[in-house]
Amino acid sequence: MTQRRILVVEDERAIREMVCFNLGRAGYQVLPAGDAREARAAMADQRPDLVLMDWMLPDISGLEFTRQLKRDPETKEIPVIMLTARAEEDDRVAGLDGGADDYIVKPFAPHGCAPGARAAAEGEVVSSGTLKLDSASHQVSANGAEVPLGPTEYRLLEFFMRHPDRVYSRAQLLDRVWGGNVYVEERTVDVHIRRLRKALTPYGHDRLIRTVRGSGYRFSLGSS
Repeated sequence: MTQRRILVVEDERAIREMVCFNLGRAGYQVLPAGDAREARAAMADQRPDLVLMDWMLPDISGLEFTRQLKRDPETKEIPVIMLTARAEEDDRVAGLDGGADDYIVKPFAPHGCAPGARAAAEGEVVSSGTLKLDSASHQVSANGAEVPLGPTEYRLLEFFMRHPDRVYSRAQLLDRVWGGNVYVEERTVDVHIRRLRKALTPYGHDRLIRTVRGSGYRFSLGSS
């Protein structure tokens, strides 16, 4: 399997080295950058599979840099996860609205800096009707066409497909999908549910993710 490449954009050297060390030890190829200029140079040389973006950068903010990446046709599909000490809910929502695919608040445990790094059984394909998820390639297809998903939407869908016909509260989804080392508000779940439904809408599969009023969400092929 091709080694995943992660660009770490962090101006604090100690944090950058710690994150890069742990990602390297986990088997990722790591591209370090101290600011947006270095990040762009690294991306021009080697396209990353994921960007870990610090909010506070010395040249431009990580949020503005993320917006630039999402506007560029060459980089808009690259997932971006924000790393920041800004813990207020409004800041988190601003990061997500700015195009970030996920959000991690500092300080964090070293093994929590790569959400979704855990892999399901290699080669296993999970199916729900014509919707298929290949955990080896991290690809999702519907009606034979590939469905582009961000990393959080992929993890949400994988969890739902492995646990169908059961209602999960937002708190349960945060615990099972985001994990105990990532601190986000329950409102964040709704943002990613909307993104997942939007991605599935062209294929008619957005209806599989059902809102259970007052309880949470359920993934089901049933009619009710």
